[in-house]
Amino acid sequence: MKVINTVLAKLQNRAFAAVDIASLVFFRIAFGLLMVCEIWILRHQIAASWIHPRFLFKYYGFSWVHPWPGNGLYLHWYAIGVFAFFIAIGFFCRLNAALFCLSYTYFFLLDEGGYVNHAYLICLFSFLLIFVPAHRALSVDSWLRPKIRSQTASAWALWLFRTQMAAVYFFAGIAKIAPDWLRGEPMRTWLTHNIHSSLVDRFSHEVWAPYLASYTALLIDLLAAPLLFWRRTRVAALCLIVIFHLLNAQFFTIGIFPWLAIAATTLFLSPSWPRRIISAFRPAMTPAKLKTGELPAPKKPVLILSFVAVYIAIQILVPLAHLFYPGGIEWTYLEHHFSWQMLLRQKTTTAFFYVTDPNNDETYQIRLREYLDPRQIARMGWRPDMVQQFARYLATVTLRSGPKPLKVQVRMFVSVNGRKPQLFIDPNVDLVAEPRRWGRPRWLLQIHEPLPDHALDSIQRSFESSQ
Repeated sequence: MKVINTVLAKLQNRAFAAVDIASLVFFRIAFGLLMVCEIWILRHQIAASWIHPRFLFKYYGFSWVHPWPGNGLYLHWYAIGVFAFFIAIGFFCRLNAALFCLSYTYFFLLDEGGYVNHAYLICLFSFLLIFVPAHRALSVDSWLRPKIRSQTASAWALWLFRTQMAAVYFFAGIAKIAPDWLRGEPMRTWLTHNIHSSLVDRFSHEVWAPYLASYTALLIDLLAAPLLFWRRTRVAALCLIVIFHLLNAQFFTIGIFPWLAIAATTLFLSPSWPRRIISAFRPAMTPAKLKTGELPAPKKPVLILSFVAVYIAIQILVPLAHLFYPGGIEWTYLEHHFSWQMLLRQKTTTAFFYVTDPNNDETYQIRLREYLDPRQIARMGWRPDMVQQFARYLATVTLRSGPKPLKVQVRMFVSVNGRKPQLFIDPNVDLVAEPRRWGRPRWLLQIHEPLPDHALDSIQRSFESSQ
C-alpha cells in the first residue's frame, strides 16, 4: 500500500507540475481559426448534406437527432463559426468551447453517412478545450480578468492532448498492419487511377511504388508517437509528419484534417516553442522562466486525474472494440467508426433492394436514386448498419395492401480493393425483421476472396515489354 501511495503521489506531482502555457495557447488559436475556415468553406454544402436528402442515416442511439426546420441549420452553422472565432481570441473561452462542442457534435450526429475521422477528432478537441486552461494567456479572458492570467499550466492539460493525438497516429498505424495494405492495396489503385501529378504519374505504374507508399505510411503512423515523445527525435519526426500531412492534403480529399493534425502535433514539442520562435525574431523577448509557485494547488486533484484516466482509457479501448467481432476484410460500422481506420478500403458496390408485400405476395425492386443521392448510395455500401436503416425506412414509406408488415431483402455485391464482386449481405434475410444491434449482424457475409496478384502481373508485363 505504501508503494502504491508513493507512486500515486509522484503521478500527482508530475500531472500538476507547471509547464509553459505557450503551446496550449498556440493550439487554441490555431484550432479556432481552422474551424472558422472549415465553417466558411463548407457553408455551401449544408443543403446538399442535410436539407435536400429525403433520408438521413442515424448513429445507434441517436435517431432522435433531426435537422432544424426552415433556416435553422444555416443559423446554427454560422453560430459555430462565431463560437470558433471566440475560442481563437479567448473570449469566454471555456463557455464557447462547450457551445462549439455541442453545436458541432449536433451536425456530426445528424447523418451517420457523413462520418469522417477528422469530424470526430474536432468533437474531441473541442470537448477537451472546455477543461484545459488554454485561455489564461493571449486572450480576451486574461485581459478582462487579470486574476486568471498565467504563463504556465498544469502538465496534465498538455499530456491530455498529446495522448489524444498519439492514439490517432498509433491506431491508424495498427489498422494498416493488414494483409491488403501490406500487399499494396488500395494504394496501388489510388496511384494508378485517383492521384494525378507529374511526379506520381512518372512512378505510379512501377511494381515497387504502391509498396513504398504503403509501408512508408504504415511506419510513419506507427512510429509517430514514439518518435515525438523522444526528445532526440522529436524535431525530425515533426518535420517528417508535416511533409506527410502536406502530401496527403495534396493527393487526397480529406478536408481540414492535415492542417488540424499538424497543429495538434506541435504540442509534442517543448511547451515553450512558440516563445522561442518569437524570440528568434525579437531577441529582446526570451522564453519565460517558470516559477514553481506560480500555479495554485488544485482544488480537486483526484477528480481531475480521474477524468484524465477515464478519458484516456476510452480513447484506447474504443478503437479496439471491433476486435471482439472478427470477420473477413469487409467493414462493419464498428470497425470504421471511432477507430482511426483511414483510407484502408477501396470499395465498389452494386445494390438491389426488393420490397415484398406479404398481403398480396408482390415484390418490387426499388430505384435507389428516388430516395438517396449518389454520395449516400456509395457510402451505404461500406456500412451494413446503414443498409439495414434504409431497409427499415423503405418499409415505412412504401404503401402496403394489408395489415402484414412489408419485407425488405437486399442483394448487394461488393468489390473490396480490386477483388471480384461478392455477395455482402444474405439475400434471404428480411432486414426489417432483424434487430439493430451493437456488433456484427448475423446476416453480414464474410469476404475471404484473395487479392488479385497485381505484383506478379506487373512483373510479367515488365518482362514481356523488355523482350
